[in-house]
Amino acid sequence: MSDLGPVAWPPEPIRTDRLLLRESEVRDRAAFVELLASPQVHTYLGGPRPREELERETPGVPGRWPGCFVVELDGAMIGQVLLRRAPEHQRPAAVGMVDLGYLFLPRAWGRGYAAEACAAALDWLDGVLPGEPVVLTTQTANTASMRLAAKLGFGEVERFRAWDAEQWLGLRPPAAPSDSTPMPYGCAALHPQMVNSV
Repeated sequence: MSDLGPVAWPPEPIRTDRLLLRESEVRDRAAFVELLASPQVHTYLGGPRPREELERETPGVPGRWPGCFVVELDGAMIGQVLLRRAPEHQRPAAVGMVDLGYLFLPRAWGRGYAAEACAAALDWLDGVLPGEPVVLTTQTANTASMRLAAKLGFGEVERFRAWDAEQWLGLRPPAAPSDSTPMPYGCAALHPQMVNSV
């Protein structure tokens, strides 16, 4: 994966009704380790990484690259939203496109935070890179991510087998310039080492 290209980073923090999307800070390190070490978060992502390894290898300020938003609720990190470009990808339909992923701590699941945070990140993307289509991939067995993708308007491009599971590739086409109706948005992950947990 590579960065998004010519975008100013970091943007001003993005506020939604309940959340704040912002750049990573030193205080987020423990939450990043928790996300990457959680068996629940990584059920569909090939399994968690060992906590000892993460404690040793995670930088003091993790996730400091364009397109990596920390999602904060009431002053604490509950997850992250990722927007990255895929210059190479297993599926030709996704090559060169921006992909959307997310990880949320299990205590934040089931409350609509993923949809709210992803919609805000995609609104930001539409402002800085207008006309960009967005792709996402999730395992078909990840019913929460499949429901979220469908609810938020990603259309199926194809299904394929990878990482010992059936994967679903979806696309959010760019809004036509004359459209005054906002597009619905969604998120999941393009690669199992990226993200797709709510």
